[in-house]
Amino acid sequence: MAVGAYAVASDTGRKRRRNEDNYVVAPPLFAVADGVGGAQAGEVASKLAATVLEAGESAGLGGLEHINALIQEANRRIYERASSDPSSSGMGTTITVALVEGMTIAIGHVGDSRAYLVRGERMEQLTEDHSLVNELVKSGRLSADEAHLHPQRSVITRAVGTDANVAVDAFTVEAQDGDVFLLCSDGLSDMVVDEEILELVDRHRDDLDRAVRALVAAANRGGGEDNITAVAFRIAAQPAGEDTVRMPAVSLEDSEPDERTLEYGATGGGAGEAAAAPPDDPRSGTMLLPPGTAGAELLAATPRIHPRRVRLVLASVILLAIAVGLLVWGLSR
Repeated sequence: MAVGAYAVASDTGRKRRRNEDNYVVAPPLFAVADGVGGAQAGEVASKLAATVLEAGESAGLGGLEHINALIQEANRRIYERASSDPSSSGMGTTITVALVEGMTIAIGHVGDSRAYLVRGERMEQLTEDHSLVNELVKSGRLSADEAHLHPQRSVITRAVGTDANVAVDAFTVEAQDGDVFLLCSDGLSDMVVDEEILELVDRHRDDLDRAVRALVAAANRGGGEDNITAVAFRIAAQPAGEDTVRMPAVSLEDSEPDERTLEYGATGGGAGEAAAAPPDDPRSGTMLLPPGTAGAELLAATPRIHPRRVRLVLASVILLAIAVGLLVWGLSR
């Protein structure tokens, strides 16, 4: 096994009461799942998926076949639960899985959780979001900047468990010594731009525990609008017999002040609730695009936020403040 070190941090964020994210850190397999569904159904779906992955039962298959078999089994269990339990109807989960086999990393992906590769001073997004805004970007209806700010950026077009069958994106990556792989829910990628993610991972490349804490803290500083989960592992072409460094799941309670949730408390891995947090907005977090809804229809029904308009508003506010200051100064003379 070529895993040199790994770490994970998960937090409710600043706006949610429950953590519907789940994760798996069971080397050589790592995963992030972000639940979809009202009430607590999303949490149930992501937990079911994590349980299947942790069991790892796939009839001795390896690589991509192993990952695909696990995700299909998770899909079956979630779909059956949703079909038999009215309170769980329509629930599902995103899932991004990485399986390390020597220097080959097999990736399986459904939804808008992401896998990144940090190699040297560059970072590459390995997975493609199965989301409304990504479809609109590919069709030319939205720019990348507009997509990052769009109110419907958390609406996904594919999830595990919402249908009897699921299409899985599966591929392999040939790793190099020192590569860092990052799996995360959209609570991180929606709040922190890729450049800052790269900067934080690169700065703490030799301390992944510190890296994932810093990523979660950055997402909370950016607004913490959703649950946040980050799983990182580093590839090391190490001699036989050298121990893998294990960094267990991180609860942010003991973090430094700038690396924890400062509002509404902090929890790790969905283990608890923050009593002072406002009730969850059923429209917040990851949502599945309703069947039969065209992306263009949903886009037309929501306001488009243009970065240029934001800059113009800020400039107007600054000019107004200067004018008021000059007026007060003139009257005081």
